[in-house]
Amino acid sequence: MTDHRPAPASEVRRLRPLERRVALVTGAASGIGRAVAARLEDDGAEVLSVDVEPDPDGRGEPFQADLTTRDGNRAAVDAVLERFGRLDVVVANAGFQHVSPVREFPEDQWDRLLALMLTSPFLLARNAWDALAESGDGRFIAIASAHGLVASPYKAGYVAAKHGLLGLVKTLALEGAEDGILATAVCPAFVRTPLVERQIAAQARAHGLPEERVLEDVVLAPHAIKRLIEPEEVAEVVAFVAGPGGRGFTGAAVPMDLGWTAR
Repeated sequence: MTDHRPAPASEVRRLRPLERRVALVTGAASGIGRAVAARLEDDGAEVLSVDVEPDPDGRGEPFQADLTTRDGNRAAVDAVLERFGRLDVVVANAGFQHVSPVREFPEDQWDRLLALMLTSPFLLARNAWDALAESGDGRFIAIASAHGLVASPYKAGYVAAKHGLLGLVKTLALEGAEDGILATAVCPAFVRTPLVERQIAAQARAHGLPEERVLEDVVLAPHAIKRLIEPEEVAEVVAFVAGPGGRGFTGAAVPMDLGWTAR
């Protein structure tokens, strides 16, 4: 007699949503990028974790690259294809912040900000395009910030780069439609990351406030809900957009801004 009883749960191999998918995540040594690399790997993806100072103890396979350069962006894409043979998901997350009034804003910082947060995503998309098209279900996901939707004083470079990034994502979505490439921007409000923590002293100087007041009076002021977002929350959204549930998202800015842009 045939035994039709279900196999024990331990013997059932559950297909994870990103099984057999390969992802490249930038800025993966800390903060949002680290959380994204971990979540995508947990969902079954092979991950190349790219950073200018990669963490060998982080998730995914670490890879060092200076993404402010053309060579660095090309090397990152080449590395993921050499190691895994394919590329299905690009998460352009690497970034930094500089806080300064426009009339004092250092020109070299402007150049670095745009190189890392606008030119690098363009180069990653350009270099990865054929592989994402070959995937048949390629995803390009940019971590664009609520500052891609609204502005704040003293952040000319960051805000300009993030606004430009949304324009790039919309263009990638239109051009990628025939190749099966979806492009989406995730736009979180302030996240509990080293990038935000490093802003406290600079914001205090720019606003003439003591550091202990900056979080409440400046950083969280635009949030309707007065808290920082956790990196793992952003990773949840990225994983959804990268997975089967994200097939309806392209050319979109996905705000997770705790009510910032509701005003």
